[in-house]
Amino acid sequence: MFNNLAFAQSEKETKKELTSKSIKQARKEAKQLSKEGFHVARGAMPMDKQLEDAWMMQLTKDEKGFPMYIVESGNSVAETQTAAKIQATETAKLAIAGAICTNIAALIENNIANQQLNNEEAASVTKTVAASKNLIAQEIGRTILLVEMYRAIDKNTEANIRLAYDYKTAQEIGKRVIRQKLEDETKILQDKLDKLMDLK
Repeated sequence: MFNNLAFAQSEKETKKELTSKSIKQARKEAKQLSKEGFHVARGAMPMDKQLEDAWMMQLTKDEKGFPMYIVESGNSVAETQTAAKIQATETAKLAIAGAICTNIAALIENNIANQQLNNEEAASVTKTVAASKNLIAQEIGRTILLVEMYRAIDKNTEANIRLAYDYKTAQEIGKRVIRQKLEDETKILQDKLDKLMDLK
């Protein structure tokens, strides 16, 4: 009982600290972006509130201290607001895919030495992982739109989009895509591949 109460209080304090930090960062960032001419779409949440939610997600950790979400931004300039938003969203998705690739590459690097791959196999794995970003971006499903803001640049519109994606889901997608690509493009034996992709 005491442990549960202590945990609940600790969780409450952590959330309070997280909220306070997010509000501070959001207000500071909103002020700066407003100065630069950014505004939110009509009917959307106020800029500082959007940014507060984005900071909350960025700072949220799981019980092991790992981020719960991957949060990335995309920027684009186009003739219309819609075109700018679509391009900025795709850029943010690619950034999420890039973050997934980087994380998985680091885990795989650790496993390469342990699995005694020869130089050719190791080089092949590294190259395949690096080339997987676009495939992962295509596999990413529904993202969480956190921030959507615009500003006029001459006759064009610049869109600034920030997306979040669940970290665990992202890792699973990344591992599945990279494993499939490794199976298709390398000659690494199945048991070596199993051990290589056993990422913790």
